[in-house]
This record gives sequence, structure tokens and C-alpha cells, in this order.
Amino acid sequence: MGRSHEHLVEGTANALSLSIYEPEGATRLRPVVLLHGFASSSDLNWVKSGWIRALTEAGRKVLAVDLPGHGTSPAPEDLDAYTPSRMRADLLQLLMDQGITPCKDGDPNSGVDVVGYSLGARLAWEFGGTQPQLVNRLVLGGPASIDPLAAFDLEAAQQFLADGSSVADESTADLLRMAQTVESNDMFSLMSMIQAIKTEPFAPEQMIPTMPALLVAGDGDSLATTMPRLTELLDTRNTKRAILWLPGRDHANAVTSREFKNAAVEFLAS
Repeated sequence: MGRSHEHLVEGTANALSLSIYEPEGATRLRPVVLLHGFASSSDLNWVKSGWIRALTEAGRKVLAVDLPGHGTSPAPEDLDAYTPSRMRADLLQLLMDQGITPCKDGDPNSGVDVVGYSLGARLAWEFGGTQPQLVNRLVLGGPASIDPLAAFDLEAAQQFLADGSSVADESTADLLRMAQTVESNDMFSLMSMIQAIKTEPFAPEQMIPTMPALLVAGDGDSLATTMPRLTELLDTRNTKRAILWLPGRDHANAVTSREFKNAAVEFLAS
């Protein structure tokens, strides 16, 4: 894996932590921004699954972001810090601080490529749709046109965390179980993020990316059954797009697929 160092980007009421991984030797390839999923982290999503190694071995500098209340990022008390719009604004500031300039034809040092998984895919879609001058290509893993966090039963989850009461909604119960499998997760911060996302549910038709996009999902991922809606929206903008289905994979384990990593590296190098 390439050399790494961490850089903390702080706002008045929010903070994103950024781990930077440099490839061995000089490179003139665009940096790749990685956005992890809900209740995960850059370490879980990208380091332990081999993504950082695959990208740096391909000569790419990697900017791996930890979302608020996740991984090495602080857990803000300000609810607004967890809204998707604020996270996108903080990501934009982070890239500006790193000296990222708008994409220029023939200049591989301009702009970035963005890879997102699950919640990260939603943020990548929106960031590409609102910052087309900065994003060269998108890879969306485990994408969905619906918003499972916006439909999350927050009251039942909070009651469960308080006294162990059962949660009737299956999707909410599944998300809770997933979040609790990571001992380091701050459940209060995760509930704050869900509360904030409920104020800004995903509306993919409002921010449609126009740069080439690769959409990848496991064929056992129930959320990905809504992915065709995203491809329909991309088609309305004549966005070049490719789709990859991973046999025998679901939403939890598609990100670890070697086929996924290889396809992403190849797509970003096109």
C-alpha cells in the first residue's frame, strides 16, 4: 500500500478527517476521492477491503474521507453538520484546501475521480451533479434511488438503544444491527446523522451527474433493485454509464469484491 498521512479539515461546527495515500513513485494521474457508507469508515470500507492498495498500485493518489461521527472524524453536536448539503460543502472545501482545480482536457492533474459506496454513493451522485467542473468520473457502489436512512424509524431505534425494546421495521432493525457490529461506532452520532438526513432525503432527479459513471451492485442487494431509476435519470442527460452486477454479493459484502475493485480501476483509467 502507498505511503499515507492524515489531514484534518475542521469547520466551525463540523469536521471531516482526510487520510491521504500516495502511490509509490511519481504520478500524473488524477486523485481519487473515496466516500464510505453509513456506520462504516475509510478504514473499514477502503483499507481493510484492499481498495487503497489497488488504487495506489495503479498509480493513483487517494483522498479517503471519514464522514462526521465516523472513523477518525469528530462527532459534532450541531445537527446541521450531518446534513448531506453540509457534508458536500465540507467536501468541496476540503478539495479546495488540497489545491484541486477544475477538470481540464488533457490535464490529468486537474479535477478528481470519486468512488462512493452506499451513503457514499448518494453523496458522490450529488457531488458530481453539483460540482461537474471538479469531478471527472464517478464510481457508485451499492447505489439506490430510494433513501433507507430517510425511512428509518428513529423513534423506535432510540427506544431500542435506551431499553432494548424490539424494532418492528425490518429495515431499521437491519441498520441498527449493522451499526452495532462496529464497536467503535458512536450510536448517538449515527442517530444524529439519520435525523439530519431525514430533513434532506435523497432526490436523485434534482442533481443528475453528467460525467461518465460506473454503477456496481451485488445481485443479492435488495436496495439495488431501485438502481435502474438512476440509470434512467443518467440517460436523460446522455450521461455515459456502465453497469456491473456482482454474482452472489449483497449490500454488505459487495465492496470487498475483487471484481468490483478491478472494474473500478479500469473504468477510472479509461
